Amino acid sequence: MEFRLLGAVSVATEVGVLPLGPAKRRSLLAALLLRPNHPVPVDRLTAALWDQEPPARARGVIQGHVSQLRVLLTEAEAGMFGVELVTQGTAYVLRMPESLLDAHRFEELVTLARGQRAPADAVAMYQEALSLWQGPALTGAYPSQPLQAAAQALEELRLASVESLAGAYTRMGEHARAAAVLRAEAGAHPLRESLSAELMRALQRAGRRTEALDWFHRTRRVLADELGVDPGRELADAYAAALRGAGDEPDGTGGGAFAADVPPGGGPVAVAAPPSSAPASVPAAPSAQGPSGVPAAPVASPAPGPALPPAAIDLLPRMPRGFHGRAGELTALSRAAAGEAPVCLVTGPAGVGKTALVTHWAHRNREHFPGGLLYADLRGFSDTGEPALLEVLREFLLALGVAPRRIPESAGAASALFRSLSADRQLLVVLDNARASDQVRELLPGGARCVTVVTSRYRLRGLIASDAARPVPVDVLEPEDSTALLAAVLGTDRVLAEEVAARRLAELCGGLPLALRVAAARLADQPESSLSTMCAELSDESRRLGLLDVEDTGVRAALRLTVRRLPADAARQFAHLGRHPGTHIDLYAAAALADTDTATAEAALDRLTAAHLVMRAGPDRWTLHDLVRLYARDLDAEADALPRVLDLTVATALAAADAAEPGDESCFTLPADFRPPWAAREFADREQAMAWYAAERDDLTLAATAADSAGLHDRTWRIILGMWPQIVWRVQDGWTPLLKTALEATRADGDARAESRVLALLGWVLTEEGRIDEALGHLEAAPLLAARAGDTRGEATALMNLSLAQAALGSPDEAAEGCALAAELAHSVGDRHTERLALCHLARHRLDAREWQAAHETAIAALDLVGPSEASAAARVLLLTAIGEALLGMGDETEGIRRLENAALEAEACGYDDGAVRALGALLRVSADAGLQARYDTAMVRLMART
Repeated sequence: MEFRLLGAVSVATEVGVLPLGPAKRRSLLAALLLRPNHPVPVDRLTAALWDQEPPARARGVIQGHVSQLRVLLTEAEAGMFGVELVTQGTAYVLRMPESLLDAHRFEELVTLARGQRAPADAVAMYQEALSLWQGPALTGAYPSQPLQAAAQALEELRLASVESLAGAYTRMGEHARAAAVLRAEAGAHPLRESLSAELMRALQRAGRRTEALDWFHRTRRVLADELGVDPGRELADAYAAALRGAGDEPDGTGGGAFAADVPPGGGPVAVAAPPSSAPASVPAAPSAQGPSGVPAAPVASPAPGPALPPAAIDLLPRMPRGFHGRAGELTALSRAAAGEAPVCLVTGPAGVGKTALVTHWAHRNREHFPGGLLYADLRGFSDTGEPALLEVLREFLLALGVAPRRIPESAGAASALFRSLSADRQLLVVLDNARASDQVRELLPGGARCVTVVTSRYRLRGLIASDAARPVPVDVLEPEDSTALLAAVLGTDRVLAEEVAARRLAELCGGLPLALRVAAARLADQPESSLSTMCAELSDESRRLGLLDVEDTGVRAALRLTVRRLPADAARQFAHLGRHPGTHIDLYAAAALADTDTATAEAALDRLTAAHLVMRAGPDRWTLHDLVRLYARDLDAEADALPRVLDLTVATALAAADAAEPGDESCFTLPADFRPPWAAREFADREQAMAWYAAERDDLTLAATAADSAGLHDRTWRIILGMWPQIVWRVQDGWTPLLKTALEATRADGDARAESRVLALLGWVLTEEGRIDEALGHLEAAPLLAARAGDTRGEATALMNLSLAQAALGSPDEAAEGCALAAELAHSVGDRHTERLALCHLARHRLDAREWQAAHETAIAALDLVGPSEASAAARVLLLTAIGEALLGMGDETEGIRRLENAALEAEACGYDDGAVRALGALLRVSADAGLQARYDTAMVRLMART
């Protein structure tokens, strides 16, 4: 017999593994095994089984699990092995020979291995100890704090043993085997610096210096991304040692121009020397600051190499001022610049800071390009027009030393001469603001050691296809970097004095560097003005773009130049996107806005995405930056664009409601002047419809608000009423203000039928919120209004909702009468769906009144109305539960328990946690079974997580 903690918590016997059952029982066993032969108090077991406040009957649950464990151990004849689970006062003791516990044997073997003088003997013992592990410690146990701490302690012992095993291999001279052992663990634990340091040393000793350096940079990036810190002393020392071991690589080769990545702090990267007998250049020492601007951990400087001569050719613009952040983009650019003749494509929207990023990177890495630094502004998005290709080539050739009279007069010949002259050089060529791929191709250098960096507002997919350009996307700044940029212009003291306003200002500028710089320039020019005042001014959307323009620089000017370059159909689509009331746009909405088919809309959206005017937010889902949306809103578009997209929203909401809650009729008819869209979303089932509701809730609310503001009241209430399946499903999500908007819209529209339905829904939501008195006014008016409008189904629904409020006020008889009348009304018009729902509520009211026989008969009658093709099992589960409760009340405990168990199983099978909680809760009132409690707890945890 073997007890296991090093992997899944389990008990192995000669005939197999014991079926321990649920996680709570495994957790109890684990807590006992962590202290074998010692009493473990009940309160300590409780802490191991429950993180939060334990249930009132926790002691009983523990007793039940102990009993089950005793039965399992008895059946496995554990007594023959000296194993016994006994009670000792208010504690339990698992008496056993500790040699039966894998964790104990592991620690014994590790202790023996440490005492071995011969490394080969130590290796054998460490290997045997580590072979006991079959996965993460305490797998399958409940993740309580005490058990997680114990698992972490065991894992620390395992990792220390792995490092010791590698050390033993090293003493044997088996450096490759040491590296193999360490690599697997370092990959699984990237934040454990000691593992990575040992791996680097092992790789260095094995003659694999390049891999050692690569592992350092990989670990450094993980530390920066995950923890925001630089490598510690141990890892930095291993890095310095690897740098000093330049002659250890067996093949004597180095990396490419950027074979190693950026050292700590985002500093320069290693550069290979030209193919000659000259020694390779040594990478520059890491910078003194990390990516976030905080001091980095000290790193030993490598031995100084021969100094690179200053570049004679430098056409770069000046170093950008106030540059901050962008550590991730700088690293990505360095990665893209590695290899043979790389072409790096830096793309992003207007004003995002592409030029500043590339210029900053180029200045920081200038020493890696002894052949020169070339720069050309291709003015692809400029009012001044694009330079001729020959003009750019002439400037490049003059910089490379070609006499003016020797420069060819044709662009083709000049391009060929440029490629020839760059073939043996190590050049950096920056081609800024490219509009199209064909603008770039003839300007690419011919040398394998040359690096080309292209910036563009377009994605330039042609350049990716023809020249394997490596994309480096640039997005807006994070809030911290945005405020740091403001501080660089305005001064740290001024920003720190209004930290909240500075963050709000960054939010209003959408993290766009151009907008931030313009806002900062205005504030710098007005030292007496506060950041809060600027925020108040920018909060007015009608003024925001105007305030973010200064002289010839600004967001509006930058976007105008981008839009001007668009094809006519894409420009028209963009202008109409400005009329969309929400924040996200799907293909159907884009087509409705522009009054076109979906294929045309998709092609236009693809163009706009390539130009960074819209961004993909998911499959067939796009969004616009806030400032871009404001700009699009000011463009000319057809007056009926908003009504078209609102009609699409009405039709889609109605289709979703019909799919989510199929019944005999839809919740409303389409407006008389409805404009059918070119195409609309369809829903195959309830799951698709509810997923759409969840994704579109905010945009549906914005659409209803836009319709209300435009005076389109018949669209307003239809959009909101079309959301009723989601309102029912998430009733506590604050729907009251939206439903009150719908109610006002029905009255403005003069539609009594719609008013009664909104009143019934609003009253029900208020009841669920506990606002019964307020709910009654709406609920009492709803059935009367529905009756006057001739809406029998609506009257039945309103009566049901009214009954819930009456029951909450302690009037079950009055509630039952209303539900009985609702069932009769629904039956009179052949509405089985509403009739069944009314009978279900009636059964619940009769249960509350302890009228067991009447409740049983009502629930049976309702169950007969549940058809075989019912879309949801929820109704069946609730009715089976009601029948079971009624049978218990009538004294038929056996049949009542059977019905409740069937209801619980059916609810669990279909994932209906609310129904499972109801059925299992009813069972627990007549049974203390630990298994039922565990199932109830599981369903309750899922239900609470969902709600």
